[in-house]
Amino acid sequence: MGDENNRPDSGLEEQAATFSLRELCDHGDVHAEYVIKLVSYGVINPIREAEVREWAFDVAALARLRKAQRLQRDLRINLPGLAMSLDLLDDVERLRREVDRLNQQIHQLRGD
Repeated sequence: MGDENNRPDSGLEEQAATFSLRELCDHGDVHAEYVIKLVSYGVINPIREAEVREWAFDVAALARLRKAQRLQRDLRINLPGLAMSLDLLDDVERLRREVDRLNQQIHQLRGD
């Protein structure tokens, strides 16, 4: 699972930085009930605390929604497992970036 899973579609970068619940559902081709469940399990999060009808999501939430859909479809993971799996994938990605950063520092110190 490389960076391609974390990048939003290029067309979305040109659109608004935030999406309403309805817009997120349209872009993700899902029902609002599914998004509400994802939020309740911590799979995705609105960018600000508000009532459901006032939720707003960023492009990262849409990318995570799509990743969640793929995991559910391909691996048939339930929602609690999905939340844990995505958190672990995020941790792996953070650790990879940290290893890359540390390797760059080592190369700089060696004068490579």
